[in-house]
Amino acid sequence: MVERRVFCGGIKGKNLRYLEDGLTTGISTSNVGFVLLEHFSLPAFTQALDTLVTANLIRPSLFKTHTFTLNGEEVVSDLGIVIRPDSDLKAIPLESLKLLVLCGGLRTPLKGNQELRNLLKRAAEKGIALAGLWNGAWFFGHAGLLDGYRCAIHPEHRPALAEIAKYSQVTSESYMVDRDRYTAASPAGAFHVVLDWIGQMQGSALVEGIVDILAFEESRFKRINPKYQFKMTEPLRETIKLMEANLEEPLELAQISSYVRISRRQIERLFSEQLGTSPLRYYLELRLTEARRLLQHSTLSIVQVSVACGFISSSHFSKRYSSYFGHSPSREKRLEF
Repeated sequence: MVERRVFCGGIKGKNLRYLEDGLTTGISTSNVGFVLLEHFSLPAFTQALDTLVTANLIRPSLFKTHTFTLNGEEVVSDLGIVIRPDSDLKAIPLESLKLLVLCGGLRTPLKGNQELRNLLKRAAEKGIALAGLWNGAWFFGHAGLLDGYRCAIHPEHRPALAEIAKYSQVTSESYMVDRDRYTAASPAGAFHVVLDWIGQMQGSALVEGIVDILAFEESRFKRINPKYQFKMTEPLRETIKLMEANLEEPLELAQISSYVRISRRQIERLFSEQLGTSPLRYYLELRLTEARRLLQHSTLSIVQVSVACGFISSSHFSKRYSSYFGHSPSREKRLEF
């Protein structure tokens, strides 16, 4: 029987939806509500929604989304596209929500609505996380829910928010996460606040998997953690580039050391400190990840895939593959293309 192996943190997210690890059993679905205000930012809304949908692609049924408007009628987005909601504010099931997202936009009127204000207050009292997109933070401030919080809002609306939320810190950041308040000033910020919330709910591996799909260029050299973010150091970036460019004929660590001009011990320390693994293990898992992609998205035979990914024999490749993915390469599903 092949001993089951687990991908290191740096690569697990890329393979999470392909691992037969039993994590999909017994999952409880978290409900997320979106309140769409007049002229809300469609790009910000879709960024937030796509992040949740992608999480469900990796781990099915994690999140269920619902859309609402103030009166339950259709609402026009900033791009002129009409959206039909599921219902109105009165139908929002606060007792079952984990996150309530208020979607504003550049032309969304900064006008208080008593029903919305009461809803936000009740949600806060119940401990529901609140997210405000574009100028959504203004409505939180109007409801008195930003006192002592840092927040983000589109530059056009910073003065207005600062005026009504005198005890909050209105930042110039694209997004801000402060305890249970998630605010974003842009579509990119909407992606990051929802990503952060997912990370706190489900852990960093799922976050890395989402980033690998939606922001793959960023995911190559940036570790995303629910609590903090940091970039890899340049020597580690160069080392990983070398590994990615040499999958068919893997380099020895001594060769990599000479190319990046740091010692083998330094390379091992960088991998340990920044990725929590060894360079040899990372290299192996990088090659297995590429092998999975080739098996799914090409017509190459198993022998050809094993050669393309630097394995000395098909049997060695099969053993390694089975130990990580829980099944042999011959059982990998070939996707149509």
